[in-house]
Amino acid sequence: MYWFSKKKEASISPGKIAWRKFRGNPTAMIALTWIILSVATALLGYLITPDSTPFANEQHLEISAKHPGFRIQFLQVQKNIEQPPVSWFRKMLYGKPSSYDAIPIEGYHFENEEIVVNKYTGYEGFEGMELRYSLADVLFATDSVNLPGDKIEIFFRGNKKGTITLEEARIRVAENHIQSRRFWFGTDRFGRDLFSQIIIGARVSLSVGFIAISIALLLGVVLGSLAGFFRGRVDNFIVWLINVVWSIPTLLLVIAITFALGKGFWQVFVAVGLTMWVDVARVVRGQIISLRENEYVEAARALGLPSLRIIRRHILPNITGPVVVISAANFASAILIEAGLSFLGIGVQPPMPSWGTMIRENYGYIILDKAFLAVIPGMCIMLLVMAFMLLGNGLRDALDKSPLNY
Repeated sequence: MYWFSKKKEASISPGKIAWRKFRGNPTAMIALTWIILSVATALLGYLITPDSTPFANEQHLEISAKHPGFRIQFLQVQKNIEQPPVSWFRKMLYGKPSSYDAIPIEGYHFENEEIVVNKYTGYEGFEGMELRYSLADVLFATDSVNLPGDKIEIFFRGNKKGTITLEEARIRVAENHIQSRRFWFGTDRFGRDLFSQIIIGARVSLSVGFIAISIALLLGVVLGSLAGFFRGRVDNFIVWLINVVWSIPTLLLVIAITFALGKGFWQVFVAVGLTMWVDVARVVRGQIISLRENEYVEAARALGLPSLRIIRRHILPNITGPVVVISAANFASAILIEAGLSFLGIGVQPPMPSWGTMIRENYGYIILDKAFLAVIPGMCIMLLVMAFMLLGNGLRDALDKSPLNY
């Protein structure tokens, strides 16, 4: 039986053995689950955010800096502009401009062909301003309105005309244009939904990590492979380049590259990626130096295989473990660097939401009774960075004990 079990285990691929051991680590599995949920939420983006306008930037100064769980009613008034149709895919990526003007209200009632609302002012104990809106203006983008008796005649652009009864107009306004919203994470100082800002801000952090790591892997694996395999002058030059970049503090180098490329979304990706290839190159170089004298590499050389093919087909697959582990750690570092740049004001620029920008805009509220404005994005950064660090530790334990490194 022992011989049979060993034979069965030997028939399993190294990747499956590593995955089986990774699944046995509950901390790493929780971290992986959190990362998957974060990525799925960021990808869905505007499809699941309460505020689906571009950059989740719908502002209502009357409800600024409200605590988590705050709830209020809104009157949705149709804008007198035609919004072009937006596909669900484009909405998921870029959001969709709202077709309505949302007015926070405390109450409403109908008078003839009008709806009368008490506009919420944000001041406790202060009675809201009374505003009147035509039912037709609330429901439709109209050019003019006529009121023959108990009906409303609406004239649209292009000489189109429609008719609706007064009672039907009131029912449609009450059912479809009076909405109650709950702000689960509260609102920021501009009255924007903090929950929507957090979801869209996750896109920035995950995008910076993914693209920066891709750039770092591309440069690090190529330069590290060349240095470790060919040695000699190539190795000396690449090691010298690594030492030069390594001697400059990471954040200082990122700031310098950002100033050279300019502020913005894509500039942050490039700046972070160009500073993280050093770690990858050092690990790849060391691993290849330890593997280049193995028998299978010597056999490939004896068969006359090209050097680049030996590196790509025979050496790099055997150093996957260390590269994956360091990539997970660098992903966490990229998130922190992006948040630091945005906090300093040289990263992602408003109105694009970023967790670092949200902390910079609201850190003054920490000493007040609205510390949640800075604490919530700070907790999001901490949880995502911790998840990637725990994931890296789990991958290290699984891959170090698996046959991938033998």
